[in-house]
Amino acid sequence: MGIGLAGLSALTTNVGFLLRHRGAVAVEDVNPRHLVHSAVVLFRSKWWTIGFALAIVAYLLHVSALTLVSLSAIQAVLAAGIVVMAVLAERFFGLEVGPRQWLGVGLASAGLIGLALTADVESGQGTTDYDPAAMIGFSAALTAAGLAALVVGWRGRHGVLLAVATGLLLTVTHVAFKAATGKADGGVMPVLERPYAYVVVAGGVVAFFASARSLQLGPAVPVIAVTAIVGNACAIAAGIVVFGDTLGSGPVAIVFRVLGFALVIGASTLIPGPLRARTTRRRAPAPQRRARRYPAEPARPAA
Repeated sequence: MGIGLAGLSALTTNVGFLLRHRGAVAVEDVNPRHLVHSAVVLFRSKWWTIGFALAIVAYLLHVSALTLVSLSAIQAVLAAGIVVMAVLAERFFGLEVGPRQWLGVGLASAGLIGLALTADVESGQGTTDYDPAAMIGFSAALTAAGLAALVVGWRGRHGVLLAVATGLLLTVTHVAFKAATGKADGGVMPVLERPYAYVVVAGGVVAFFASARSLQLGPAVPVIAVTAIVGNACAIAAGIVVFGDTLGSGPVAIVFRVLGFALVIGASTLIPGPLRARTTRRRAPAPQRRARRYPAEPARPAA
């Protein structure tokens, strides 16, 4: 069931992402000094609102899967959605994906799926157990890297770098949420007494605006793909470092998993590249001939 929920989450996430891109590029730029106004403007767009609603559904499917199956396995299943996103972008959203982007998307998906195939899939509440020191260190490192990418990307108007920031910050929220699910059996108060819920809210808000700005600045397919790849790869690493997911059941599996991570990182560098909107070719209108001017005839004298 957890794997099935992750698959539905992947499909819904990418459709919502493409709709949010269509809405984000149709409104004014996100202004960091007027974030409330920027949020209102975004939600006035029909496509952004529909895409965001789908994103909420996808997130609920995602966190439901997180309570059932190990984090690394869930994120690897979500990786297949990158290829689905590229197909949807080209077939239904009028974006043409070049050979370089297809190669990067295909290799990244293959690497992430390979990480899933070599993982020991665990299920149940035992997958929420974590090492507090590893949790703090890993989350702090991702937060620092995400905020640095956010500042540099926003100032330099780099959509792909903002996509990296979005992927990093969303991973922090996923890690915090999975840790919080281990305390959910005791009711609401044990969850609120720990910082997990507040990390989810704060990280989600910052990632919301980072994602919106990245979609405004960068081409849709590279931005969405990089966001997904960074989020998936970092979440798989979080599963190993924080929640104790095994790196591999033997030397061969460990080697394949390390190669899989290397393949994902290398493939992600191929995806940012020139994309062009698909347009229909029209014939240029034929130049109009200038009318010949003749000298005016002299007026005839009245009879």
